[in-house]
Amino acid sequence: MDEQRVRERGPAQWWHSGPPWWNHPEATGPGPGTGTSTGTDPGSGTGIRRPRLPWRSTLPLTLLVLVGSNFAAHTQPHREHLDTYARVLLLAACALLLWRHRHPVTVAFGTAALALAYLAAGYPYGPVFAAVAVACFSAVVAGHRRAAWAALGMLWAGHLLISLWLYRWLPPPGDGGADLGQELIVVTWVLIIVSLAELVRLRREQWARERADRAQAARRRADEERLRIARELHDVLAHSISVINVQAGMGLALLDSDPEQARSALTTIKAASKEALGEVRQVLDTLRAPGDVPRAPAPVLGRLPELVEQAASAGLTVDVTGEPPRLAPGADLAAFRIVQEALTNVVRHSGSRHAIVRLEHGGGELRLRIDDDGPATGADAGGSGNGLAGMRERAAALGGTIEAGPRADGGFRVLAVLPLGNRDARDGGGARDEREDR
Repeated sequence: MDEQRVRERGPAQWWHSGPPWWNHPEATGPGPGTGTSTGTDPGSGTGIRRPRLPWRSTLPLTLLVLVGSNFAAHTQPHREHLDTYARVLLLAACALLLWRHRHPVTVAFGTAALALAYLAAGYPYGPVFAAVAVACFSAVVAGHRRAAWAALGMLWAGHLLISLWLYRWLPPPGDGGADLGQELIVVTWVLIIVSLAELVRLRREQWARERADRAQAARRRADEERLRIARELHDVLAHSISVINVQAGMGLALLDSDPEQARSALTTIKAASKEALGEVRQVLDTLRAPGDVPRAPAPVLGRLPELVEQAASAGLTVDVTGEPPRLAPGADLAAFRIVQEALTNVVRHSGSRHAIVRLEHGGGELRLRIDDDGPATGADAGGSGNGLAGMRERAAALGGTIEAGPRADGGFRVLAVLPLGNRDARDGGGARDEREDR
């Protein structure tokens, strides 16, 4: 559901946290424009996805290196002319870049070594360094920072050795040594390349963390949604089926002796089942159409008289004292469900046919107290045993508490304390119920 909404918002949203291919577990390329994609290795026979060779980015770079080196040769006539050996070195350096995503360390050192051989042969300075920059950039982004630094350090140290000492014995003849100012320029370019690569690596790691956080948040929301639906279905079905169970037993007992009373029990069963089906449909509608308005409003404390009437049809007399205060929708629904579950437990587990619901509010709190006279029947009522746990979860989501246990006189008491304020909206629990019930 959440992934569908992300897709519907278009590319602007996902680009804010990085394109998807940057964080693919098998793709280690430096990002867009490098031709990085994944494909199944046909020779492995295992279906392992490996990065494809980045032809689309390597071919233009090769063309740039070859053409740019020709221009550089015209501007540096004192260097050796480009011959077949020079072009082989340039092509080899660019060809290595095809494997920069699969073997970034090897490619970084290989391009640095080829560039060093090119310079040692006396060929003109030029775009040959672009191949080394791309290779080391890919190595840093892939996480091989030390290897990239070592490859660049090897290239710079070799160039320093050639330009300050070995130039006497290397071509071109009569070449003069370089001064320290030129070497500082080379070092500056090396630092720029590595700094840009580090920035890309850090941004990529940030995108990966953001994607992991979004995935974790989506899983958490899905878990909370499943719990909410399970709790709603339990509360709806437990109450209605308890009423149906009691009335069905009464109808069977009176079917021969008092047909009219049995007819009344069947009428009550029909009404309770119809209401249960409506509430179940309302809960399930949130799965089919999350943004639609439900056909019926969510239950609130103002519907307590209907709950009392349903309990009376199950043979339970309920007295209500106090007036329900104004609550946020999430808190109102939780309070209604707590009273409903407490009365359901009286019908199922208590021998008493009388219960008292007291509503008190003050000091920013709503106190719900449900008492019955007991004693417990001790019979298996066929419940799941999750009623009290569900009530505690509802109260805890709003920042409230639930106390439940036997009374000294033999009855049973449920005491719920819920905040009256808008805490459910701040904490997120009640607000989620409100949004999802609408």
